[in-house]
Amino acid sequence: MKIRAEKTQDIPKINAINTASFSSDGEARLVDVLRDKGVSLISLVAEDDDGLCGHILFSPVTIRGDNPGKRLAGLGPMAVLPDYRKKGVGKLLVEEGCKQCQKAGYDAVVVLGEADYYARFGFVPSVAYGIVSSYDVPDEIFMIKELKKSGLKGVQGTVSYHELFKEV
Repeated sequence: MKIRAEKTQDIPKINAINTASFSSDGEARLVDVLRDKGVSLISLVAEDDDGLCGHILFSPVTIRGDNPGKRLAGLGPMAVLPDYRKKGVGKLLVEEGCKQCQKAGYDAVVVLGEADYYARFGFVPSVAYGIVSSYDVPDEIFMIKELKKSGLKGVQGTVSYHELFKEV
């Protein structure tokens, strides 16, 4: 299994992976809208000998509060084709994505997702840092992972995803 940056020719397959992985095409449309509007993204695919089987996206998020110079990325969506689930594809995507976010200078990554799943990768409920989501969601499913030692020291506030998330 190879994890790599998306290429232009991957876009139709990425759309198909996201559509097959969720109950609606909202996530697939979100990925397309963010890409089309030129939002700075880290977009990775999982590929084996049969082709693409997974996709993960990281986009910049903002944190309102007294947090000068802190850069956070939002993980999501992440999609794996049904036949490839429970085979470690998601794990590889999350781990490589976090490495790429760290290389890109992000201090932390947030995710809105299954607490048990993301805890394996070092994500913790963001409220432990005084950070909350702008969405009305349970504290345990809005999680954060530091990418730099003490990267969240003194950081507090409300995280908002890119305004384009509201359009889909």
